[in-house]
Amino acid sequence: MVYKRYKGIQLRRFSLIGFDILLFAAVSALIVIGILFIYSSGVTSTGVIVSNEYIKQIIWAVTGLLLFFIFSYISYERYRYLSVYIYIFTIVLLLITPFIGREVNGAHSWLGFRDIGIQPSEFGKLSIILFLGYYFTSVGKDIRKLSKFLVGFAIVLLPMFLILLQPDIGTAIVYFPIFLFMAFISGAALSHIMFLVLASGLSAVLISLSAIRDYILSDGHPLLRLLSDSATNNYFLISMAVILMIAVLGYFLFKRKYFYWIGYSSLMFLISLLAGAGAHRFMKNYQIMRLIIFLKPDIDPRGSGWNIIQSITAVGSGGFWGKGFLHGTQSHYRFLPQQSTDFIFSILAEEWGFIGCILVFILFLIILLRGIYVVYKSRDNYAILIGSGIVGMIFFHIMVNIGMAVGIMPITGIPLFFLSYGGSSLWTALISVAVLNNINMHRRIF
Repeated sequence: MVYKRYKGIQLRRFSLIGFDILLFAAVSALIVIGILFIYSSGVTSTGVIVSNEYIKQIIWAVTGLLLFFIFSYISYERYRYLSVYIYIFTIVLLLITPFIGREVNGAHSWLGFRDIGIQPSEFGKLSIILFLGYYFTSVGKDIRKLSKFLVGFAIVLLPMFLILLQPDIGTAIVYFPIFLFMAFISGAALSHIMFLVLASGLSAVLISLSAIRDYILSDGHPLLRLLSDSATNNYFLISMAVILMIAVLGYFLFKRKYFYWIGYSSLMFLISLLAGAGAHRFMKNYQIMRLIIFLKPDIDPRGSGWNIIQSITAVGSGGFWGKGFLHGTQSHYRFLPQQSTDFIFSILAEEWGFIGCILVFILFLIILLRGIYVVYKSRDNYAILIGSGIVGMIFFHIMVNIGMAVGIMPITGIPLFFLSYGGSSLWTALISVAVLNNINMHRRIF
């Protein structure tokens, strides 16, 4: 294949060979649907347009599709060597964002001027995928070693920590499943992956214990009082630390497998207890409440539970056929907050009903299946890894955002790719899918 070199970047001469038409069609359809419902979210019950967000989204969509074509014809192999520099540049942006960034919804996560800006944490997702792909490829089978696995996890922890300082918990959370997807595909030890999964799940439970005691079990369950007591937590911490030391000593002296698993479990509980204690010190009350209201939204129906109650109402009222485009009540009477971003799916479900939801599911399924197919057919380890990371990122966004809209996931502020209002998330999604498209083209041509 002949390349044309432009400023150090290899560009393939324009060719439709290997271009994934089905993938592009699904993405384009979702973008059009997103613009329609962003427009709908800006219309009041009297028919007055109170928002020009749909115009901005059209501009971002046109420029984003241009980026899609550009990145579709830039060889993904270039990122293998540029990923380190892209990662460093991302870290620098994340370092300065909390200090000079513009505040939106309580988080200093935007860099720009007035209404024009970018969200570095969104682009950072793709940066992490590219760099993790490079790292996992370079270490190969050594990823099964704990030291190599921890280095990979540290690569993700650094930007997660910087994003938490903004603070933007929702975006930071996305980085974690990206690492898990890519670590699993790279062949990391299942025990290492499950340790992170179990420790994070247990940490979330411990973080929400005091709120569960205060709001869900108002009579004060004895077990919850015990577990949420600071003195009890200190005893647990000391006990787990002692057990861990004994297990480590026993394993090195006697080489028994059960000492390994005792140490494994005690370390998991120790980290979870420390995470729970740290979260209660630094997390704000509204952030903790987000972990609670999806279990019992009516504990604060006009406060923390308002969003999820209105979202569930909108989704349920759509029925099978929906109320019709621009005929929704929850959005047009302005009952649903953040309706063009976090809860765009709720408007769609209300106005297009079950049929509309199925259409969106099918379009997303096409993207995911095409991504999986590209990864499966690829013969290059780097392509397999970055493709897996992109598919995992898109899947997590879909699962969390739609789950949030129907009340089975906590509210995290994660956008629904291609549909939610926002240039940074749309560009990130389009560039990511373009990388998938390029992997497919590279496979078909060579």
